[in-house]
This record gives sequence, structure tokens and C-alpha cells, in this order.
Amino acid sequence: MDADIGPVGRRLACPLVPTIDLHSSDWDGLMLVTDSVANLTGPLEFLRAPLEQAKQLDDCVGNDVTVVGLTGLASRRLIYSPTGPVNRDYDDVRRYRDAAEKAVKRAMKAGCKSPLLVVPPGYPFKQAWLVSVLGVMHGLYCPLEIREDLPDKFPKLEQLGVWSEKEEAAVKGAQLTAGLESGRFVARDIGGSDPERMAAPRVADYVLHNFANTVVQVKVFSDPVVLDRCYPLLSAVNRCAATVNRHAARVIELQYVGEGPTDLTLFLVGKGVTYDTGGADIKAGGVMAGMHRDKCGAAAVAGFFQVLSVLKPKRIKAVGYMSMVRNSVGTDCYVSDEIIKSRAGVRVRIGNTDAEGRMAMADVLCHAKERALQEPNPTHLLTIATLTGHAVRAMGPAYSIILDNGPAAKLKTAARVQDAGDMMGDPFEVSTIRREDYDFVAGKSVYEDVLQANNQPSTITPRGHQYPAAFLIRASGLDKHGIDSERPLPYSHIDIAGSSGPYPGIPTGAPVVALSAHFLLGRF
Repeated sequence: MDADIGPVGRRLACPLVPTIDLHSSDWDGLMLVTDSVANLTGPLEFLRAPLEQAKQLDDCVGNDVTVVGLTGLASRRLIYSPTGPVNRDYDDVRRYRDAAEKAVKRAMKAGCKSPLLVVPPGYPFKQAWLVSVLGVMHGLYCPLEIREDLPDKFPKLEQLGVWSEKEEAAVKGAQLTAGLESGRFVARDIGGSDPERMAAPRVADYVLHNFANTVVQVKVFSDPVVLDRCYPLLSAVNRCAATVNRHAARVIELQYVGEGPTDLTLFLVGKGVTYDTGGADIKAGGVMAGMHRDKCGAAAVAGFFQVLSVLKPKRIKAVGYMSMVRNSVGTDCYVSDEIIKSRAGVRVRIGNTDAEGRMAMADVLCHAKERALQEPNPTHLLTIATLTGHAVRAMGPAYSIILDNGPAAKLKTAARVQDAGDMMGDPFEVSTIRREDYDFVAGKSVYEDVLQANNQPSTITPRGHQYPAAFLIRASGLDKHGIDSERPLPYSHIDIAGSSGPYPGIPTGAPVVALSAHFLLGRF
């Protein structure tokens, strides 16, 4: 992989250039991110004196991001963005991410076009350097619509230098960071773009173009007859939208096979609701705004495959599905009380049409389950979705939630993904699927096998983010492959309603980095 990794084909905001040279004329500013000036030793010791002098003039130095003049250096400017004191009891590596994002925004205001990021050794978190670079890149992201309509606004920088004392570390770190960031870039493009720019057919076009001539294979399924037969629950959600060609559903399949003997096969299913009106149970009271972000789960699947296409990990096979559908309201929309038989033969009674995400994914998950049963190697299935407001109510707006079925819990998948997320600044909270969740979705009459949802918003429903995982397991037939079955299948459900990003604002690309760290590190 090239050391100088640019935006064309790599999906980066600007070229990422590793270096060991602090004094090169290539840089027009040094961005310093650290928790203590005591870390400025060796080749960085020359930065102490200008900081000490600036501190005598400005008490803000060391407390907030500041610009300090550098004499005798081509870079001329030192943009100092302190993390502040780090308390290991409750602080985490996101202190570095936040400080780095502040640094690049201040550097651009100062006129920098080619800044160099410096994160001194001695940081208290293992991946602080990498997370800092990701923080800068997040601050540089420019939305797809802006890049297309106002190209003069992109790129914001000509290049970004990333410094390390050792050249090998700088190059390898830049390569890994570029791979991860390119995945977040794709996820932001799909997840953040408006309901028309990223309507289902146009998502398919974007994905086909993005992965053309790469190691990732793409198939797109659009035939209504095929969708009705293979994915009847998704097709029910699509029934109204399908009357408008530009809104009609797509199921997008991605596949990657790494070099060497496969020892892990992943199946990922992402919720791709391009706009959620709530359907017949229409979202009222002004809560519909922002519902174009209901496709961030599918966007994360595409982002994960972008990481695969760049980093090319070995010994892994991955199959991804993007369930792209619009939950429209109209004369042909599906309604509560309908009973629809899922791909797995489960009779599903609709309780609330605003619970469309689990409908979009359940049959696709069933398809993934069927394929997983044909794999001789260890497999793991995942669903990723901006599924419930309860996830935000329960854990706050910055955290993904992960829930394991029995076989996945036996592998401690949730805990390990949480550890990877903590290390990489892409944090998770672990939740648990309980017997009450299966009881909640059990059919309430002889008419149905399972109930899709109750009639209340998830935010005021006890266990509002847990029971949908039980529904997905039951509706897809995964309950036949639990820990006591002849063929257990590990399955984890990820709710990113809180972590996908603010609206209005830039999507985060969660949980691309955490999943890549857990499943891919050690395979390059």
C-alpha cells in the first residue's frame, strides 16, 4: 500500500503523509496534541520554549487550543491543542480525538493548508496516536452533496502530515488509519446524504461505483418479484415506496474473500431505511426531521467493506447485506394488524409500522443464516441498525449498544467488541437479551407466531432496545440455532441510534472502526 494515501479511490478528505521530519518545508503548521508538555522530549524538546513563552502572555495556553509562533521553522505556527489532564478512572482515548479535531479546525482558521500532526510518545492510551489522526480526519470530512455541488470547498487541506519518531511506525500507522478512515468516509457519505441523493437506487449506484475494480464483489437485487419471494417483510415496507421508481427498494450484497485459508466468516446485515415517515403510524410532532439518517446501519456495512477493500485482511470471508428501503405513507402502505409470513415461515403480526427497521432486516438475516449454515468455518452474524430511540434514552447519544445471542455470549463477543471500541474511541455499551424480551415478542393470539412491536414508542417501552433483538432472532429462525442446538450460530445485534452522529451534523461512521479493530486487526 502506498505511504501517501490520497482521496482518489481511497475515500479520504486529503492525502495522508507519514513523516519523521518535523522541519520540512512541506508543513505550514505543527498541530500538537498531548496531555502534558512533559512528553516533549528528544526531537520534540524544541517546542517547550515557545510554549513556555506563550504561557507567560496568555493563560489560555494549556487550557484551550491556541496558536503560537515558531521562529526558525518553515512551519511558522504551532497549533497547541491540549487534552487536559487525563483521569484514567473515567477518561478515555476520545480526549485525544476531540483535541485533534479542535486542532485541525483551528489550524485551518489560521490559514494552514499542509499541517503536520504531532502526538508525542508517552500518551496513556495505546491507540492515542491513531485515534488522534482519526479525529483530524473527522474534522476534515466534507459531505457528498457539497463535494458534488460546490467542489471548490473540497478538499479543505492539500495534505495532512502525521509524525512519528520511527519511519516504519509512521508508515504503518498512516496506512492503517487511512484504511479505517476510508470506511468511515463511505459510511458518512451514505448515512448522511439526503433522502433523494441517497434513495435506495442511488445508494446502489454509489456502492457499485465505489467498489468497481476492487476486491469486493457487489450484487444488487431490485426485481419486485424477487423481493416479494425472498424478503417478504422488507417487501411489505417497500409496498408504498415501490410505486415511485426512484424510491423503490434495493437489497445490496457485498462479498470479500481474503488471501489464505479462511478461519472466520462474517455476515453483516445493515438497516438502510432511506427515509422513515413512520408509515401509517406516522411520526408526528416534528420528530420526522432527521429520518434520512435511518440508513446508517447499512452505511456502516458499506464502510466496513471499504476497510476490507483497502486493507485486504487475510484468512477472512465477509458477506454483507444492505437492506435499502423507504418507509413511505400512502394508499398502499402496510398497516398495523397485518400478518405477514417471514422467509423463515414465521407468522408476524404488525404492531407498529414505525418499527420498520427490524422488518427490513429480518428476512435478509434469515438469508444470511441459511448461507452461514453452509460455511464449514467459524461464522458470526451481525445486524447493525439505527433501530430504537430507547438506545439513546438508555445509554446516551455517544454509544453503540451490542447484544449477543447465546452462542455469541459464549464467545464473549459483546465484551470483546466493547474492548476494541474503547481502545479505538468508538465506544460500546453491552446489553443483554433476556427471557422477558422473548416473551414480549411472542404471539398474543392463535393468529401469529410473533409480534413485531407494541403500540408505544420505544423510548417509553421497558426494554425498548432489547426486545427487537429477540424479534430478529425469532422472525429469522435464528432461535433454532441457539446454544443448545446441533448447529449454534453466534449472532450479535448492534443498535447505533445513539452513536451514528448528531442531526444536524456530520455522521460518525460508527461502528466501522470498532468492528474493524475486533475482527480485522492481526490479519494484515
